[in-house]
Amino acid sequence: MTTNTAPADLYRHGLKLLLDKDIAAWLDLWDDHGVFEFPFAPDGWPRRLEGKAAIADYMRGYPDHIDLHDFPYVEIHQTNAPQTIVVEMRAVGLLVATGSPYDMTYIAVVTVEDGRITRYRDYWNPLVVLQDSMSDFTRSSR
Repeated sequence: MTTNTAPADLYRHGLKLLLDKDIAAWLDLWDDHGVFEFPFAPDGWPRRLEGKAAIADYMRGYPDHIDLHDFPYVEIHQTNAPQTIVVEMRAVGLLVATGSPYDMTYIAVVTVEDGRITRYRDYWNPLVVLQDSMSDFTRSSR
């Protein structure tokens, strides 16, 4: 990706990298000082990661936890700020530890400057993962 890559194109490329489980290449899309935020993160989960190193640490084992298979729905909206997009999307796959289906709907607000992600606010629903964890707990405690 070049420094004049449109935010929507950069984002779509990033989704392909996640499906390919190429986390290193996905991290290369980030600015060194990028900020990754999770406004709806439950207690005990990170709400804000600052810098590429923190984001890399967080994403390091991602394919070991979630095996993404597809993004069957992706809609990207332009904003009045040309460097910022709003993304509605759905990701499907498997939770690796349990083999349970993973089906998550997201809204993301992403800012790209000079061809790199500088800010990513990920509005995911943590109840999906927590409900699966509780189901596993319930099954294992019977």
